[in-house]
Amino acid sequence: MREYWIPACLSSELKADGEPMRLLLLGERLIAFRDTDGRVGIMEHRCPHRCASLFFGRNEEGGLRCVYHGWKFDVEGNCTDMPNVPPAQDFKHRIKARAYKVVERAGFVWTYMGKREQPPELPALETLNLPEDQKTIRVHQRECNWFQSLEGDIDTSHFGFLHIGGLKMEDVSPDTIHKWGVGDRAPDYKATETDWGTMYAAYRPADAGNLYYRFAHFMFPFITLTPNGFFEDQVACTLNVPMDDTHTMVYNLTWVKKTAPLQTLKNGDWIPGLKPDMEYLPNTNDWHGRHRLVARRENDYFIDREAQKHSNYTGIQGIGRQDQAAVECMGEIVDRSLEHLAPSDRMIAITRKRLLEACQKFASEGTAPPLVDNQHDCQRARGGAFVAPATQDWLDAYAEKLQTALSPLGMLQRLPLAAE
Repeated sequence: MREYWIPACLSSELKADGEPMRLLLLGERLIAFRDTDGRVGIMEHRCPHRCASLFFGRNEEGGLRCVYHGWKFDVEGNCTDMPNVPPAQDFKHRIKARAYKVVERAGFVWTYMGKREQPPELPALETLNLPEDQKTIRVHQRECNWFQSLEGDIDTSHFGFLHIGGLKMEDVSPDTIHKWGVGDRAPDYKATETDWGTMYAAYRPADAGNLYYRFAHFMFPFITLTPNGFFEDQVACTLNVPMDDTHTMVYNLTWVKKTAPLQTLKNGDWIPGLKPDMEYLPNTNDWHGRHRLVARRENDYFIDREAQKHSNYTGIQGIGRQDQAAVECMGEIVDRSLEHLAPSDRMIAITRKRLLEACQKFASEGTAPPLVDNQHDCQRARGGAFVAPATQDWLDAYAEKLQTALSPLGMLQRLPLAAE
């Protein structure tokens, strides 16, 4: 993870000369703050002097001052003042708090926590580069391991049960291509490794001679492009950022002009259970105190058993809450030795394999994992659904649709992918 730039927080969470924020990232306890000039610092929360937490520090006049003895640090961790030491004994030029490189872009504060003197490129995925007014960002915390959370994004067959299990094909508009996914909840699959990670297509019969495809991707280190939408304008992604081993900050980014996915009945009403319901607890200063949903494990996500019997397949309201319930109810770190994987889990299996191999090569040979030095590779990935001839190879169909897909920033690479 430290080989990549990582989203630390939203830019809006930090105010110039505002209070420092506790930040838990990759298991490290950090402090984030914005100085007088608007620059952001992310550093070890303990003062290098006597280890008092800089969370209690005074954010003033271009730096963060420890309240214990007054030592002050700039956003790069340099000690700029040592007021409890006589000038002749001052050694602030030799003191530096561990601070990480920071860049702000498109509504995010990004940090690089690796060892490279020259950090790699920032992520080149189009969704992550959209201006703030061209995308929506939803963020919430999950109380489970990051990969456990991510696996829910690349598990397509659960959509037909967890989210629309009570829906019938005649309930949706006959004009939508998504009706084929409602009518057939047991698709076949294709999956393959890619330069950016892995990709799959779930497919089932559509009208005569055609297949209905749902494409999705895993992208290193923790990005997914989900299939719930129309391929031509599905400019969206999800990031499952590890706070620590058992807590994940989930960011959902969507282009504002993206066509809405399947979410309403043919009469225009919401599909039972799909209407978003993202109510948050007040933020606290605890290490895990940000972006927590009111619906959580302790209250069983407000499951409504009567609704489960009569209208809402799960009895849980909202896609996000349904997903959260599914991945958190397994436990903080699921015991995968208890699993029995099926053909529908092919994407999950090859993604686990791809990640493990990348980790092993990095550990044994120092080989940089995918995308670290080749960010442009991610620009050939797009999730979403479309209909294509049954006689056409799945990768050829993908490459063909990529040629005409919308690209708001012109970053989508329209290079064909070779068929297997």
